[in-house]
Amino acid sequence: MKKIVITGGTGFIGSHVVRLFVNKYPDYQIYNLDCLTYAGNLENLKDVEDKPNYHFIKGDISDGDFVQNLFQKHQFDGVVHLAAESHVDRSITNPMQFVLTNVVGTVNLLNAARAIWNGNFEDKRFYHISTDEVYGSLGETGSFTETTPYQPHSPYSAAKASSDHFVRAYHDTFGLPTVISNCSNNYGPNQFPEKLIPLFIHNIKNNIALPVYGQGTNVRDWLYVEDHAAAIDLIFHQAKVGETYNIGGNNEWRNIDLIKQLIEIMDRKLGRAEGASLSLITYVADRAGHDLRYAIDASKLKRELGWEPKVRFTEGFEATVDWYLANTEWLENVVSGRYKEYYNSKND
Repeated sequence: MKKIVITGGTGFIGSHVVRLFVNKYPDYQIYNLDCLTYAGNLENLKDVEDKPNYHFIKGDISDGDFVQNLFQKHQFDGVVHLAAESHVDRSITNPMQFVLTNVVGTVNLLNAARAIWNGNFEDKRFYHISTDEVYGSLGETGSFTETTPYQPHSPYSAAKASSDHFVRAYHDTFGLPTVISNCSNNYGPNQFPEKLIPLFIHNIKNNIALPVYGQGTNVRDWLYVEDHAAAIDLIFHQAKVGETYNIGGNNEWRNIDLIKQLIEIMDRKLGRAEGASLSLITYVADRAGHDLRYAIDASKLKRELGWEPKVRFTEGFEATVDWYLANTEWLENVVSGRYKEYYNSKND
C-alpha cells in the first residue's frame, strides 16, 4: 500500500490533486499536509474528508524538525509538493516568507525524503510542482521550453527558481528520484480570490472596481485546473526520473481582453445590459517587475506521456463563472475570512 504525502493540499491546485488521487487510487493512503495559511481552505475537500484513504495533517514545512519527524513516522513512498506562497504582490511586500516556505520548506522535504529512503529509491518519487514564472518574460513571440534559461524577476519567482534548483541538485548529488513540472496560470473552482478571475467575479457581482495593472496588455497562458491535476497524476506515475515537463493550456490572453470577456459573461448571467460592468475597469500603476508575456510549450509532455488539455477555454471559463455564482457561500466565506473557522469546527 502506497503512502503519498501531498503538500499544500487544501489550496487551489492542491485540493484538486488531492481529490483526484483519493478518488482514483483507493489503495493509496493520501496524506494532505498543509499549514492552513490564508489560502488554505479545508472546505475545498468536504467531499472527500471522510474517505478511509484520506488523512489531513496540519503542519509547517519550514519547520525542519517537524518534517523529519513526520516522514519518520509515516514512511511516505511519494511526495507531491505543491505547498508554496504564490502571490507575486505578497512576495514584494514580504519576500522572506517566500524564502522560508518555498526554499527552506522544499529543502526540508528533500532532506526528510532522503533520510527515510536512505538510498532505496525503488518505487519512490519526489515530485515538485513549480511555475512558468521562473523563466522570466517573453517578447511578442516564442514560448518557454524545458531548456529555457531561468530569469526570475519577482521574489516569488526567484524563490520558486531556487527551489527548482535544489530539487535538481538533490537528484544530481544524492540520486533522489525527483521530477519537476512548470505550469502556466491556472483557473477554475476553489481559487482564492486574490487572483484575477475569482477576484473579478466577486467584484463584478458586487459592483466593485476592477483594478487593472498598467494598460492590461500583459499576456498569460491559461490552464484549467482539472487539466493540470490530470497532468500531475500522469507525471507522478509515468515520468522519467530527473525530467522536467512544462504544462500549459496553449491559450494566451491579454489581461484586458480576458477581463472584458469575463465582464461579457458576468453581465449576461446576472441579467445586466451588455457591457454594463465595463465602467468598473480601473487602470492602476503597473506592478513592479511585471513580466510582459508568458507562453508555455507543452509539446514534450504530449510527445512523451500523451497529455494535452481536454477543456477548451470557452467551456472552462463559463464553467468557472457558473461554479462561483453557484457557490456564493464558499466565496463569501473566503472573502470574509469565515472559512478559517472550518478547521476549528472539525477539531472541537
